[in-house]
Amino acid sequence: MKKLLVTAAIVAALVPSPASAQQETAKWETQAKGITIVRDTWGIAHVYGKTDADAVFGMIYAQAEDDFNRVETNFINSQGRLAEAEGEAQIYRDLRMKMFIDPDTMKALYAKSPTWLKSLMNGWADGLNFYLYKHPNVTPRVIKHFEPWMALTFSEGSIGGDIEGINLPGIASFYGKTPVVPDPADDYPKEPGGSNGMAISPTNTVNHHALLLINPHTSFFFRSELQMTSDEGLNAYGAATWGQFFLYQGFNANQGWMHTTSSVDDSDDYLETVTKKGDHYVYLYDGNERPVMEQKIAVPFKSATGMDKKEFTVYRTHHGPIVRELNGRWVAVKIMNTPMQALIQSYSRTKTKNYAEFKKIMDDEHANSSNNTIYANKDGDIAYFHSNFIPRRDTSFNWRQPVDGSTSKTEWNGLLSVDESPHLRNPASGWLYNSNNSPWTAAGPSSPKITDYPKYVDNGSESFRSQHAVLVLSNKKDFTIPGLMGAAYDTYLTAFAEQIPPLLKAYDGLDAADPLKAKVADQIKMLRDWDYRWSVSSIPTSLAIYWSMSNRGGGGGRRGGAATPPSAQQMVEALSTASDKLTTDFGTWKTPWGDINRFQRLTDDIVHPFSDAGPSIPVGFPSATYGSLASFGARTYPGTKKMYGTSGNSFVAVVEFGDSVHAKAVTAGGESGDTKSVHFDDQATRYATGSLRDVYFYKGDVMAHKEREYHPGQ
Repeated sequence: MKKLLVTAAIVAALVPSPASAQQETAKWETQAKGITIVRDTWGIAHVYGKTDADAVFGMIYAQAEDDFNRVETNFINSQGRLAEAEGEAQIYRDLRMKMFIDPDTMKALYAKSPTWLKSLMNGWADGLNFYLYKHPNVTPRVIKHFEPWMALTFSEGSIGGDIEGINLPGIASFYGKTPVVPDPADDYPKEPGGSNGMAISPTNTVNHHALLLINPHTSFFFRSELQMTSDEGLNAYGAATWGQFFLYQGFNANQGWMHTTSSVDDSDDYLETVTKKGDHYVYLYDGNERPVMEQKIAVPFKSATGMDKKEFTVYRTHHGPIVRELNGRWVAVKIMNTPMQALIQSYSRTKTKNYAEFKKIMDDEHANSSNNTIYANKDGDIAYFHSNFIPRRDTSFNWRQPVDGSTSKTEWNGLLSVDESPHLRNPASGWLYNSNNSPWTAAGPSSPKITDYPKYVDNGSESFRSQHAVLVLSNKKDFTIPGLMGAAYDTYLTAFAEQIPPLLKAYDGLDAADPLKAKVADQIKMLRDWDYRWSVSSIPTSLAIYWSMSNRGGGGGRRGGAATPPSAQQMVEALSTASDKLTTDFGTWKTPWGDINRFQRLTDDIVHPFSDAGPSIPVGFPSATYGSLASFGARTYPGTKKMYGTSGNSFVAVVEFGDSVHAKAVTAGGESGDTKSVHFDDQATRYATGSLRDVYFYKGDVMAHKEREYHPGQ
């Protein structure tokens, strides 16, 4: 009975009184009348408001119209409330998030935020609550009412972010003595994470304007494409992560920005020396004992009988929470955890007008930890910025490994400035790029030099994709929008240019009497004649990829191969195995790649179901594993023989900055999550073929291609 009374009290506190609710809805209705949403012929929302807060209200309302489930899910996850929707299996994921995201802390940050930022957070919450008010048929899974402070719980934009990079099995083992059940998909070769960004200097373009490629590689349908404009100087277009009120990757009338996942070392594990004293713990620091801090965290979860909860005592040192145990020692993790600064930086950069303003925000906030940035503007500047959060460290320690937490020598000593970090502006090469590799090849011979920086600045390496980027960018002086699109979808597969010749040599070295010699003779001839380029009609692409998957001892398409390379016999046997697999699944090993590699969108489920019996379309570009710049991370699923993509190219845009902005773009599938909408999959064929559509940036173009114009709530 007591539990029921407590629950009722909490609910009563959260539900506004009838009078205040009426005042609130009246306020929403009034604000909505001053906001206009124009949907173009692709369903893209162009939002116009008097103030930035109006634009935020309208853009988040439009996002909710397109896919409220994804909006809510991102903020369920960011607040550590996934188990409330999905059950006990998500408890440790929620616990990990709650170690860093505390509602009381977020409310305090909201209270001390600048007035202009508060107004945006208010507009964000109001827009979502107005959507729910106007759509009573929509039932949120968890969040029935959005509060402004919640915007701070997901403020940086990356698909995973620093918190989700923390080892989840380690947390489950330490706090629950519970192993995390592995996903069967873990046995499948992983799609390289990250993105492509390219910037071309006016010296290398036909029109003498800077060009920018925006090409995030994320899970499909992870971001919403839209434009937000206000009379206060906001006019930005691009991709917003569902539920966020800033354009994470995009452009305004003056410049554009593309974020790629960085291989920077931006967090550290500390080995703590912990002993038990009575009922509590202490840890050693500079010869003194300090109390280990304790925090009670309750994680609610959905059960068969309703809602239940599991309680944990979470331990912390001054470095951060304890997240695992290693060889008997507790491990604390230290990461960037500055949500207000991250939100300020994420939004403010969308309103900057030039290089100096863009750089100043990075200098001031240092809150984009997990990304490098590729930049271009109408003044002709192009730039590469390395991660905007790099702790300054004592270089005598190996920061790639957990460091000793018992000494002040391993403390961070501030952050590296932008100028102290790998950085390029207008390199002599006339181009720069990043594809999640190290910055040491970012602009060919004009790249930053590894010897000029501490080792902890970057843990990256070169991939087949980065090798490919250099090939398409080098020695080219006549870039145009179509030319940069061509580079983004260049069909060469650098992995196989390196890996097939050893296979051919292995085959040639086989004894003439070996049965393998005759069995794969036709396959070898086809691969010998291949130009290493993908297409939907290419049989060698199918053969090479299935060979690579069978030849995983050879690196599975990863640069450098495996620690123990396969023998010549094993390489040829893998080709035989691949041929047999293709024949079993498709009737012949001579199966065109497009018959296997497919895009399918049947539902808007976040975990999408796939079926060979359902409609799908062929995709020519394969996984980035093989060096393809255009990425399509596909695999088979239970009950399927064809491979279906779930990640890779998600939003692609090419932008030219001159006296006016010209851009082309495409989004995976379509803008809407409504299966009944024409915009659910109206971009699918364009996506699969790399046929980018015109972007309508200026109001006149938007109105000339208007599908619908309305105020939120109409």
